[in-house]
Amino acid sequence: MATATDTQLVTATAKYVRVSARKARLVADLVRGKGVADAQAILAYSTRGAAEPVRKVLQSAVANADHNNGMNVQQLVLAHVTVDEGPTIRRFRPRAKGRATRINKRTCHITIGLAPAAERTARRGK
Repeated sequence: MATATDTQLVTATAKYVRVSARKARLVADLVRGKGVADAQAILAYSTRGAAEPVRKVLQSAVANADHNNGMNVQQLVLAHVTVDEGPTIRRFRPRAKGRATRINKRTCHITIGLAPAAERTARRGK
């Protein structure tokens, strides 16, 4: 079992989330670099729809750090938060004169990495 002194990044990922990557990145930018408690508070009170899946991934990353690595949850910060585009689901809507237009239902992959706060500040100094 790894300890908190290891230079280890604990991650959690949610794939194929039914939110566009552009909207999820707006929420990810709010919490990037914050502590876990601050990020949870921001996501709990955010009115954006993408805040819910980002909050769930954050909870999963915190659980991974606590259960799998035995890290102190209060000392963790969000070292990196990435939102990548997933596959686009294409649907068609009927239009006038027998035509059809394409409706793009976009998806994204959300990844959150947690690191101890002391390690993050040491990396920043390099």
